Amino acid sequence: MEALLGISILGFVIVTLVMFGFCAFMTGQALANGWHAAWKLVPYGALLACGDRFIGYALGGGDLLSVTGFLISWIVLTIFSFAAFRFTQARKMVSQYPWMYEPAGPFGWRTKPDA
Repeated sequence: MEALLGISILGFVIVTLVMFGFCAFMTGQALANGWHAAWKLVPYGALLACGDRFIGYALGGGDLLSVTGFLISWIVLTIFSFAAFRFTQARKMVSQYPWMYEPAGPFGWRTKPDA
């Protein structure tokens, strides 16, 4: 598994899931708060994955040029940012348009039925 990730499992958890996972969550929230398009999360996820690979290399002794490690980090961080994006967007739609929308779970909203 370490050969696939390019870093130890503990390093992956600390660097990718905790440190850069928080950064990805904040990126998703920032894009949703600015009403930006969701496709922008993909290149931002790639930039975060580049930073993740460098920190893993510099502090954790990982392989800087691990393609599979980069792709796994990119996918994980993009999923984190997209989840934060949808969560924030759903919360904003319901709070800004309470007469029109109601919550439909943590990641969605629906039109209120005519009452």
